Amino acid sequence: MSFSDFIDERMLVSKNVLGTKEMKIKVVEVSDETAPSQWKFGDRVKVNKILITIKHLESQKVEEGELDIEAVEQKLIEDRHYTSTNRWVPTKEIKNGYVINSRHTTLVSDAAALDMIVF
Repeated sequence: MSFSDFIDERMLVSKNVLGTKEMKIKVVEVSDETAPSQWKFGDRVKVNKILITIKHLESQKVEEGELDIEAVEQKLIEDRHYTSTNRWVPTKEIKNGYVINSRHTTLVSDAAALDMIVF
């Protein structure tokens, strides 16, 4: 493995405010829809499904679950008459199929608003 291919694990893991949990997000499915305004925002993909892994640091318990972001977005539109365009992720921020930690909040914000995920 060359140095340019190396990805630090800390880049892929985010922690909650109390430092008791770690989260890692893997992209499972992306849309084949083309990104609007590619010249302005760069290469992006629209994420449909993700696999969330949450590790409880105190007990070392690991929870894993698949989240259909597209379905969550539709549910949020129906329930709250609001949605955000947080499913578009720059390709540079996906490393070996995992989303870097700076994008975790934007990907799960709709699910958190509906109390589907607590982190």
